[in-house]
Amino acid sequence: MNHRHFSSNERRLWRKTRIRKKLFGTSDTPRICVYKSNKFLYIQAIDDEEGKTLASASSVEKDFAKEKGTARKNLKFAEKLGQLIAERLKEKGISKVVFDRAGYLYHGKIKAVADSIRKSGLLN
Repeated sequence: MNHRHFSSNERRLWRKTRIRKKLFGTSDTPRICVYKSNKFLYIQAIDDEEGKTLASASSVEKDFAKEKGTARKNLKFAEKLGQLIAERLKEKGISKVVFDRAGYLYHGKIKAVADSIRKSGLLN
């Protein structure tokens, strides 16, 4: 038996597959998926039936380019991104979503995004 220590990203990917078995997005209730890199935060609303992205928001967008350095990584910025994706989905007539944390722990930026989407009324 190999007692290899797995990286945190490998453990996250295992959690992600376990979560994705249970979550499925449709055109009426898309799946909100969050990905965070070392520098940026990306959010997508995905229709799994069609295999299409309905809306997206990220900290790479030109609207947020004026933010300097670590300001693009803090919790307030994650809340702004959650509000932005919620506004874009409401414009498309979507009133309910399913939240996919993609294996990340429900803490910090991931929780801030979910809470801001919840405040907008899309997430129960």
